[in-house]
Amino acid sequence: MLKTNKLEVAVQIFYPNHFPSARAVLTLVHYEIATKSPLAVIGTKAVLLRSRDLTVEQGLDYVATWNSGTLLSDDLKEAISAHSQKRKPKFAKL
Repeated sequence: MLKTNKLEVAVQIFYPNHFPSARAVLTLVHYEIATKSPLAVIGTKAVLLRSRDLTVEQGLDYVATWNSGTLLSDDLKEAISAHSQKRKPKFAKL
């Protein structure tokens, strides 16, 4: 269980009926998103934001271009290495 932090307290005060869903979001962020490659998280956000204004074909081209650039990063090598060694990956900070 996560410790109560300032964000949780604010959600409890201003949105008391939504606290369980807010806790679920914080748990998702803490355990799922924060453990991923920072480059992958930023890339996903960039692709999602950009794709809103594109056709499906243009969006797929944008994803392909973005992905080709990230293949050159050390994050992919670290993710594969960590997976094969059954350990948590240690990604470089951006």
